Amino acid sequence: MEFEFVELGGDAFAFRYEQDGAMLAEITWTILGDVMVMDHTFVSPDLRGQGVAKKILDRAASYAREQELKMEPVCSYVVTAFERYKEYDDVKV
Repeated sequence: MEFEFVELGGDAFAFRYEQDGAMLAEITWTILGDVMVMDHTFVSPDLRGQGVAKKILDRAASYAREQELKMEPVCSYVVTAFERYKEYDDVKV
């Protein structure tokens, strides 16, 4: 599953998974200084229960590491994932 990096305009960005012109998964953030403020995660009902939200968050976390950024969870999924999984400790604000 490939996630496409998308510039949404201004300081807003996303990773998206699209198939046949339909967006099936997305995670969005705003950059504030050196922090990715993670504000939205979406997974199509067709893909729910398959770990797609974690996969797209993993991709965003890899991007944060590549760019030497930190991540601040705002959306409920990212808040929960940061509490549940230690693998994100290095990118937490």
